[in-house]
Amino acid sequence: MKLQEKYIKRCIELAKNGLGTTYPNPMVGSVIVLNDVIIGEGWHQKAGEPHAEVNAINAVKDKSLLKNATIYVSLEPCSHFGKTPPCANLIVESGIKNVVIGIVDSNSKVSGRGVELLKNNGCNVVVGVLENECYALNKRFFTFHNKKRPFVILKWAASKDGFLDKIRTVNDEISPNWISNQYSQQLVHKLRAQENAILVGTNTALADNPSLTTRSWFGNNPIRVVIDRTSKIPSNYHLFDGSVKTIVFSEVKDLISVNGNVIFEPIDFSKNVPHQICEVLYKYEIQSVIIEGGAQTLQSFIAADLWDEAYVFIGDVIFNNGLKAPKLEKTISEITKISNDNLCVYLNS
Repeated sequence: MKLQEKYIKRCIELAKNGLGTTYPNPMVGSVIVLNDVIIGEGWHQKAGEPHAEVNAINAVKDKSLLKNATIYVSLEPCSHFGKTPPCANLIVESGIKNVVIGIVDSNSKVSGRGVELLKNNGCNVVVGVLENECYALNKRFFTFHNKKRPFVILKWAASKDGFLDKIRTVNDEISPNWISNQYSQQLVHKLRAQENAILVGTNTALADNPSLTTRSWFGNNPIRVVIDRTSKIPSNYHLFDGSVKTIVFSEVKDLISVNGNVIFEPIDFSKNVPHQICEVLYKYEIQSVIIEGGAQTLQSFIAADLWDEAYVFIGDVIFNNGLKAPKLEKTISEITKISNDNLCVYLNS
């Protein structure tokens, strides 16, 4: 492995520690190397806290070594003042002359300016090392800034014979008909902790009364998003308990929330609903969203070609009839066995 790739790979490994905690910032890792030895490393842990380069530089005990060292960073150092000072300036001020960058930042506040600042101050700058891997690391961030929408993940569980749910009757309990096993369910909660928001449609909310939280995994609860066109969902349901920020899409205008953590957003349901939803989520700087159901909501995003990944859990149960699961015609990139379940991961290429 080439030397530069070796250390950018380490940057990527470090950056992953920030998955789910850095929004709206990207995940970034940085290492400082002298004579093929890492003398400092760090990653960005949370928005508003020091960036990866700052943590790496602070980790170097003998600052006199920096003038002969090389700093590696998975994403272009920032050059503007936000919640923290510019990292590109700090690199220059620290006396570091050699900088290796995985990929240029596509955020208009940064894009190319960090590299330019470093070069104008006499730094030797290399850009584009493991660029594809660095893009994949921040696929949410890049999708948000390049496509002006969140990174969209579809998720559902289907029976062996292709159903999302049994036919419900008025006498059925308002709770999920579990298809996947406890291990798959825990993995879903891990996914929730990693993503910015989670969305369900009206029918799913009415049938399951979901909380959409990370009860079985450590991490932040995602922002809850629900489609409730005609205000059918009772106010005493979990989605309206105010424990988590919740955005409600409705055609009813001027709805007033009794809880400051519940926000109503009116949209035109006669037009492309998935596009309108993505526009609103972009306005709220939501970089990723899991679409958890139901079938109509999932299929609407598939039909609009507004999705990037899909996680499909095939449970070890047979319903014989019921609500049909959505259909994807994209290539499966991975199949993982989770006890008696199969997890199929699709990519929208």
